[in-house]
Amino acid sequence: MTTDTLPRTKVTATQRAKLAYVYVRQSSLNQVRHHGESTDMQYQLVERAVHLGWPRDRVHLVDDDLGKSAVSAAHRQGFQFLMTEIGLGRVGLVMRLDASRLSRNNSDWYRLIELCSMFGVLIADGEQLYEPRAYHDRLLLGLSGMMSEAELHHLKVRLQAGARHKAERGELRHALPVGLVRQPDGTVILHPDAEVQARLRLIFAKFAELGSAWAVRDSLAQQTLLVPSRPLRGPAPSETIWNPARVSAILRMLHNPAYAGAYVRGHSGVDPERQQPGQPRRGPGELAIEQWAVCLPNVYPAYISWETYMANRARLRANRTTRGTDSPGVPREGKALLQGIIHGGRCGRQMAVRYSGARGQYASYRCAMEAREYGGAYCQEVRGLDLDAAVERFVLEALAPERIALALAAFEQLEREAAALEKQWQLRLERVRYEAHRAYRQYDEVEPANRLVARTLETQWEEKLRAVERVERDYEAWKKATDTAITAQERAEIVAIGTDLPGVWYAETTTPADRKHLLRLVVKTVIVDQPRQRGQVWFAINWQSGARTVHDIDRLRVSYRAHGSAERLQARLCQLHAERRTDAQVAASLNAEGYRTSSGQPFRGKNVWYLRQLWSMPSEQADAMTPERLRWSDGSYTVRGVMQAVGVSKATVHRWLTQGRIEGTHRGPGKLWRMKLTDGQIHALRVQVSRAPAYPSSRRRNDNGS
Repeated sequence: MTTDTLPRTKVTATQRAKLAYVYVRQSSLNQVRHHGESTDMQYQLVERAVHLGWPRDRVHLVDDDLGKSAVSAAHRQGFQFLMTEIGLGRVGLVMRLDASRLSRNNSDWYRLIELCSMFGVLIADGEQLYEPRAYHDRLLLGLSGMMSEAELHHLKVRLQAGARHKAERGELRHALPVGLVRQPDGTVILHPDAEVQARLRLIFAKFAELGSAWAVRDSLAQQTLLVPSRPLRGPAPSETIWNPARVSAILRMLHNPAYAGAYVRGHSGVDPERQQPGQPRRGPGELAIEQWAVCLPNVYPAYISWETYMANRARLRANRTTRGTDSPGVPREGKALLQGIIHGGRCGRQMAVRYSGARGQYASYRCAMEAREYGGAYCQEVRGLDLDAAVERFVLEALAPERIALALAAFEQLEREAAALEKQWQLRLERVRYEAHRAYRQYDEVEPANRLVARTLETQWEEKLRAVERVERDYEAWKKATDTAITAQERAEIVAIGTDLPGVWYAETTTPADRKHLLRLVVKTVIVDQPRQRGQVWFAINWQSGARTVHDIDRLRVSYRAHGSAERLQARLCQLHAERRTDAQVAASLNAEGYRTSSGQPFRGKNVWYLRQLWSMPSEQADAMTPERLRWSDGSYTVRGVMQAVGVSKATVHRWLTQGRIEGTHRGPGKLWRMKLTDGQIHALRVQVSRAPAYPSSRRRNDNGS
């Protein structure tokens, strides 16, 4: 249909006073390059807008979205600009070849119609002029958008069904990771470069040993070993290049099932909850294996077995420390030995680590989920020092019978690591020497008179020779630093160290992360229930072998009201106190019988005094003594009581006690005397004092103590 057939009766002067926009779009760059007629037809819509009454200088082109799909408006800057201009009231007409040019998504299409209806904007295509505020025109626009989306849906269904059918036979080709090469006949083989193969196998072996992609990266960086990669785009696609080790590259290798020989399609997807405006593909997540569209094992030659690949996936999931999951995470450098593997016995949740002290040297395990999420009380909190020490003791006891086997296994592992590193260096040397020899051959083949080419090849040869010299120098430095050759004496020392497992465990060179890694090899989880037994910490160790052992330890640094043996200690203290012993004597007896304070220390006199005050045990001075402090409740006299009853001085009473003229007992220096005297003895002492000869005044003063 020509432009003359377009009706102009719907166009008003108000709409002509605004701008006319012609929207131009093609779905892909391939269409832009090869379907030029369609693009030219869209640009010709400018003439149609002029014919409808808009001046040529007020007709604007929007062609920013050439080569972009209309499935979504998130990445189409041209469409977003057009929507903004309509919302600002600057647009009177929107021209497009058909509805599919503007959008193939109903939500975007109806949003455009709604805005045009609100601001009185006309919509035109190659056949008709539409007024969105008119019911029938709005109905036709809606149907046009629905058909556009349905058309795209049917195209996708046909294309994806064909691709899936081909993928189910393993014949749909997709990009292979580095280390696998597709030959011209379609078969896939391992990379012919031996260094690439050896480096990939080293990465998988290091992950099995260290259990963390970060640890693998650090190990490769320490040995200055590069990681191969094969870019799919760029100046040299599909060529193997060597880069410094990166965690992201190592994680991609560990997650890729092709290294296990499996042909997989649809093993990852986009998480809509993590998508953000402007980033439509944000949040690709690894799907569960049962959700993979196609998974065909044993299609490619493998670097690792399928079982190893599954173990690596499980290990990577366990390394994540996302809130709400019970994964233990990677062993870290904190002092808490049970980080990530300790669970509460009451609620079953994983307990968090909390550090206290001036330098964060004291660790404790706390179950705070209830308090954090609902504002309730803490479920339980356990001091890490005593619990870690108990778990260490049980682990070392369990490994005691296997010390010799562990020592030999450690020695064999050292030998394997030394051989693997030596092989990596030899392959690296072989590569740089080959490249230098190849550069020499290229230089040797050039015509000597052609100095323009000869100078360039000579420079390249010199660069390769310098690279050989640099790698050889690094290799010699590495050999001196590591000295991988193990002598017989060193072998004996390694075996001796291996048999001394406690020495290795407590060595200064063993980091907390190393201890946690060793612990997790034999212990799966530790279940703790502190409130189960008063004064004690109940815990169960779930071993990796499937066994389960139950233990308990006394809680330290708690009040005596919560002490595990408080009743027994109180009863024994009452018995010793009834025997009229001093606090020091009671403390010595308690220590001899194996009792300890709430902090796990031996008893001292001040501890006994504190317990007497806590349990209301009166001291000897307050034990049923008369208010005048003259006599005890059993009728025996104090020194003051004898002085008043007989009429003598304090010195005289002490002299009589020393001479044995009267008998008494006391509990130690500074304690009160007990003297049991009958009325007859008191009378005899009075008579004796009255008959005593008189002394001079100075002697009498001294005798009276005045």
